[in-house]
Amino acid sequence: MLIIDAHLDLAWNALQFERDLTASAYTIRVHESAIPGPGRGQGTVAIPELRQGRVALCFATTIARFTGSPARDIDYRSNLQTYAVAQGQIAYYRALEQAGFVRIIRDAVMLDAHMAEWEQWDKATPVGSEHAPPVGLVISMESADPILKPGDLAEWHAAGIRVIGPTHYGPGRYAGGTATEFGLSGDGKALLGEMRRLGVILDLTHCSDQAFWQALEHYDGPVLASHNNCRALVPHQRQFSDQQLKAIIERDGVIGAALDVWMIDSAWIPGGRNERIYLRHVVDHIDHVCQLSGNSHHAGIGSDLDGGYGREQSPRDLDTIADLQMIGDILAGRGYKPEDIANIMHGNWLRLLRRCWRSQ
Repeated sequence: MLIIDAHLDLAWNALQFERDLTASAYTIRVHESAIPGPGRGQGTVAIPELRQGRVALCFATTIARFTGSPARDIDYRSNLQTYAVAQGQIAYYRALEQAGFVRIIRDAVMLDAHMAEWEQWDKATPVGSEHAPPVGLVISMESADPILKPGDLAEWHAAGIRVIGPTHYGPGRYAGGTATEFGLSGDGKALLGEMRRLGVILDLTHCSDQAFWQALEHYDGPVLASHNNCRALVPHQRQFSDQQLKAIIERDGVIGAALDVWMIDSAWIPGGRNERIYLRHVVDHIDHVCQLSGNSHHAGIGSDLDGGYGREQSPRDLDTIADLQMIGDILAGRGYKPEDIANIMHGNWLRLLRRCWRSQ
């Protein structure tokens, strides 16, 4: 079955971690075997494995934060640096496209043609990944800090940005993020206005509770949560409450289940080995969203694999991103019908993009 994954930090991995994503994940692991640090030698995502796993489309991020006091390799001391880094990440996606590995999807016409090509290939190739089409990329921005001022959004839209999450961890320039109690800034409200004007989709992931509700008040366009799990199962502010999930559902949005194990089960101990969290526990979060909505129309996958970690912080039975296919099998084992499984694996993200882009 074809898959759409709503959150992968491909450019960050390629540029900040110096990973050649055109090589297999196994080759990348060999190259990193002597490099210390989280996720090194443990990566799960590369283009060959995306094709093997029939990931026809993913939301590929730019990420750079203005913190003034860099603590991580996504933190910078000035807005000018975040601007340049994000532009460089978009340039990487363009280079991949020019080399034939990916296809940047910008509108409904491109989306329909791309998915039709993958569907035709999928029917003709029941196993393997031989001669798979390019992987489709919808470019998203995780943290809007690189946008120097709200009026600049048209430049970013022209460059390919189609989804924006205004904030990340901590106090962003446009909105309070995870682990804060801040809402939208004045510029954040202005940015939402520009997003609505240009048809850019709002990703509510990482919004503080205050920013979440204020964003819904100030933005009446399409919304999603690209990589977000359920607070009812893991009681942490990073996850969304049932009330928040229902608000996204009411706006006909989609919530992508994330595979970072601390977001899947609060029993995981940071720094320890992951012995007990499996893909079936990811499906618990998918099922929770389906139970809240009463149907399968609002749950999806937003894996965030290799989002600063690797196999050591992923479900135990996942070796590479190709193993996302097992989610469909687990759903079937729980009684989900084929059409419901297709919705979750790719159909809901596809429907949301078509609805948003065809209305423009």
